[in-house]
Amino acid sequence: MQLSQTRYKAASQAGSRAGSLRKPRTMVVRAAANVEQLQGAKKDIEALIKSSSCHPILIRLGWHDAGTFDKDGGAWPRAGGATGSIRLKPEIGHGANAGLQAAIDLVEPIKAKYPDVSYADLYQMASAVAIEVAGGPKLAMRYGRKDVIKPEDCAKEGNLPSAGHPFPEGSVSPAQHLRHIFGRMGLTDQEIVALSGAHTLGRARPDRSGWGKDETRYTKDGPGNPGGQSWTADWLTFNNAYFRDVKAQSDDELLVLPTDAAVFDDAGFR
Repeated sequence: MQLSQTRYKAASQAGSRAGSLRKPRTMVVRAAANVEQLQGAKKDIEALIKSSSCHPILIRLGWHDAGTFDKDGGAWPRAGGATGSIRLKPEIGHGANAGLQAAIDLVEPIKAKYPDVSYADLYQMASAVAIEVAGGPKLAMRYGRKDVIKPEDCAKEGNLPSAGHPFPEGSVSPAQHLRHIFGRMGLTDQEIVALSGAHTLGRARPDRSGWGKDETRYTKDGPGNPGGQSWTADWLTFNNAYFRDVKAQSDDELLVLPTDAAVFDDAGFR
């Protein structure tokens, strides 16, 4: 499935494979990987997801750690990307990361159990496993990422997509904003569209992002913590419903952000 492969290559390999997804460059800085501990961590993540239906927030965790990548940012760790820095202040306090402390707390016991697995690897593993459990593909992963440990090495605020105006870099339209953010990572219009499809999973909560309803008929009873507004009716299943439902905009209970609408309204994204 093109959506899944492009989406996760961008999210999990930014920072360890830079630039164009068609001609990736391997990041130089790599740590040793303990295969036995990686296998154990993966099993524990699977069990966590199946017991708590937390896969949407784990996907968001992996994406937000990786999505700060700047293809022109220079040597590690200045280029950002999947460095585990999202767990540190000030980065976890960035507006785009509201609510993600809960995801960090969910996987912290797994990190404690498998100390040889870096935070950077753990967050990308959690996101990949979450996609698989949700019905998406089993993704080939590379491990050995090194963790950022100093707050001064955290990514700067404003590197992640915003849902709507005002945009931190001054873009005048959602489409311009998307191209600014994803272009910094070396991604194309086609890849922006594929990445946007990750919204087929999960919900937005107004107390975190400022967007969405407090609850809908699809979210008021959970699973997991009830509430928020989803983009799709079956928001725990990885599929292409986002592209159907957002395009149709026929259900007021489903969310359409300004940046979602841009994927369908802007000619360059078609």
